[in-house]
Amino acid sequence: MNSTQTILTYNSWDDILQEEYHKEYFKKIIQFIKSEYKTKQICPEYQNVFRALKMTDYYDVKVLILGQDPYHGVNQAHGLCFSVANDVPAPPSLQNIFKELKNDLGIERTKNDLSDWARQGVLLLNAILTVEKDKPLSHKNIGWEKFTDRVIDLLNKRKEPVIFVLWGNYAKSKKHLITNKNHIIIEGAHPSPLSANRGFFGSKPFSKINTVLMKNGNNPIKW
Repeated sequence: MNSTQTILTYNSWDDILQEEYHKEYFKKIIQFIKSEYKTKQICPEYQNVFRALKMTDYYDVKVLILGQDPYHGVNQAHGLCFSVANDVPAPPSLQNIFKELKNDLGIERTKNDLSDWARQGVLLLNAILTVEKDKPLSHKNIGWEKFTDRVIDLLNKRKEPVIFVLWGNYAKSKKHLITNKNHIIIEGAHPSPLSANRGFFGSKPFSKINTVLMKNGNNPIKW
C-alpha cells in the first residue's frame, strides 16, 4: 500500500482493502489529491484523510454514521464526519446532533471532537474524503464514492451485525449497498438546519442504536 502509507495507519482495513489500493482508480485519486494539496487549501489535513478508518478497525465497527463530504471551513474537518476539534466551534449540523442527543438521552455533550465515539466502534465515514476549502462537493466524482462504497460493501459482508445510520437523502441513496439481513438500518432526516425540523429532531437515533447493541449482547455507546 505504498501510495497511502503516510496517511493510513496499518490495521485490518489495510489487509481488507489491499486489492482496492492497487486499482487504477484509487491510484488516480491519490495522485490527484497529492497535486491538490500542493496548490490549494484542501480539507482535512493530508494526514487525516483516512482518519475514520485509522480510528475504527474493520472488526471493531458496531455503527456506521455516513456523511457526504468534509466540512469545508478553515480548521473544521479532521477526518471524522460531523466532528471537529474541541477548540473549533461546532458547525450547525453538529449542534443539532448534540441537541437531539440531549433530547434523546439527556446527555449534555461538552466535546466537539467525536473521537471517543470512533474508539467505541462508531465509524464516522464521509462518502467523499476530501474537499477544497470553501467549495463544498468540489471533490465529488474524483473516485472517493467508489472507494467508500467498497468500504460499505465490505461491512455489509460481515456476519456480525452493523448498525448503518443514514441521515438525509444522500446517505439513504447508499441503502442499496446494505443487503445482509444481519444488519440494521436507521434512517432519518439530515441534522442540517435545512432539514433537522423535518424528522431529525425527535427521531431518537442514539437510544435506538444502544437498544439494538444491547439486544445483540454488545456494550452501548457512551455518547
